[in-house]
Amino acid sequence: MLRPKVPTMPTPVRVTAPPAVVQPTAVESAPQTMAPAAAPVVPTTRPAVQLTPGSVLAVVGAGTAVVLVVGTVLVSMLLATAVTAASVAVCAVVVRSLLNGQRRQR
Repeated sequence: MLRPKVPTMPTPVRVTAPPAVVQPTAVESAPQTMAPAAAPVVPTTRPAVQLTPGSVLAVVGAGTAVVLVVGTVLVSMLLATAVTAASVAVCAVVVRSLLNGQRRQR
């Protein structure tokens, strides 16, 4: 009724050769021209980013807020996992005691 059917591999009709690669006979090169030289880069004396005491304080405050938010989320996830595990353990103890009580009554 349920017999596996093993597929048979068909025999190749003919052997095919890989496609031939055509080699170009003549190569024409375009005349090479010199690119204009780039202007030298003059370094500036001031830094690209200027940090004021207010901006440093804002960056530190934002970093602290991010760390506190991420920490709160992670701790709440851990707490949710712990509460779930504890409730499952209590349910397991209750079910076990109910099953043991039924076995003793028989």
